[in-house]
Amino acid sequence: MRLHIASTCLILLVSCAASADTIHATYPSPTLDRWMYPFNATPGTRPVISTFGSIPGAPEFDSRDGQFVMAFSTPPQVPAGLGASHYTITSARVTIEYANDLVVAYDPTQDPWQVFVASTDPAYIADPDIGQPIELFGCGFRNGFTATNFVETSAYSTPPNPMAPSVRNAFAMSFNATGAPIDVSNSPRERFDPLPFGIGKIFGLSPGLLVPMGSTMFFDLNVSHPAIQQYLASSLDAGKLFFVATSLTFVEQQGGNFPAFYAKEHALVPLMLAHPATLELHVTTTTCAPSDINCDGTTNGFDLSAILSNWGLPGAGDVNGDGTTDGLDLATVLSGWTP
Repeated sequence: MRLHIASTCLILLVSCAASADTIHATYPSPTLDRWMYPFNATPGTRPVISTFGSIPGAPEFDSRDGQFVMAFSTPPQVPAGLGASHYTITSARVTIEYANDLVVAYDPTQDPWQVFVASTDPAYIADPDIGQPIELFGCGFRNGFTATNFVETSAYSTPPNPMAPSVRNAFAMSFNATGAPIDVSNSPRERFDPLPFGIGKIFGLSPGLLVPMGSTMFFDLNVSHPAIQQYLASSLDAGKLFFVATSLTFVEQQGGNFPAFYAKEHALVPLMLAHPATLELHVTTTTCAPSDINCDGTTNGFDLSAILSNWGLPGAGDVNGDGTTDGLDLATVLSGWTP
């Protein structure tokens, strides 16, 4: 659903100021969902996707071992190609549905990394609450893979080396304190608490209780964070939004209780008896020249100021949406300068 909220043109004038649209977009199923796990023998067709950690302190595997990768193609509800600076996401919600019954405890808060190191580690602390949260992140890629060419059946790692950490071709990604993207798959091993895009919550369920089958878990994304806002805007500009759901749920080798969620391939999904991941967005888009960062109808000192004040950072000055305000963005503004 699209609501036209601003379009200012003067009658008989050839040029007009920027227009803005507020869009409420709903995606009932992902375009892609994939269990990103080293020993997934059925990538792209597995009906249930689980998330879990590896044994605390173990050197092999990623700490966030079982990862749930999902992607949504966003056009035509949200038009692509406007330029990343012309999207403002006011809210975003991802939902997933539990496919197992009363197996894991509900924890809606982030646990510190010290919980997930070996108990013999001097930094170790006991989990302060029951259960481990499900956390949602963006998606990063390596070994030549991108959001454009990664598909459900893409290789897990290149070359195949599933037991090593930090080798998966698509991985849970967030940002460090300077706004640079980082792989968060091994946050306990690397001793930091990552910035989640959102932490899973369930309406009406008290923390510590076991999660019933069919429970809907929702993630309200932190759109106020500039790096997350930029990730979403750049993805909408490209036409595809990737997310990764992970947990550090304690497991044992070849065992343990961990959360599982319905994939779009599950036989119950076409019967509406189960639901895959969904995405809901509220976005304001502006249509104007790429050089006109503030969309006031001219490219001038205000736009140049946005470039200079955000130099080296993501944000409003990142005209081409590559994550950094730099000379390419400056060149765009200068080439569109209004006399």
